[in-house]
Amino acid sequence: MEADELDATFFALSSGLRRRMLDLLKREGGCNVNHVCEFFSAEIGRHAVMKHLAALERGGLLVTAKDGRDKRLWFDPTPLQLIHERWTTEFSAFWAARLTRLKYDAEGAEVLALPKRNASAARKARRHG
Repeated sequence: MEADELDATFFALSSGLRRRMLDLLKREGGCNVNHVCEFFSAEIGRHAVMKHLAALERGGLLVTAKDGRDKRLWFDPTPLQLIHERWTTEFSAFWAARLTRLKYDAEGAEVLALPKRNASAARKARRHG
């Protein structure tokens, strides 16, 4: 994910109203723009809804398709997954080990290291079962 795309995604998520729009689209995927406008009519006008939807689309969180005169909308969680993977995959093993150590320390359990295997013995074991 490029820096500009990441910025656009975080900007789109920075508004509580836009996050609520995503919640609506998650529940009612494929609804049209008029439905979104009706849902938020007590808070904002059609023009503001359209601006928020445009921000969500720039952030990659919204997929649209023309259906005659209607524009259908769906929530796209892909950018959220990419963000999650960027910041968690690299550190998940590290933090899992730290939390395990904390758990054992808190419980007073003894942590034993696994014995180191000879590299050639390990290769031989893999080849011969």
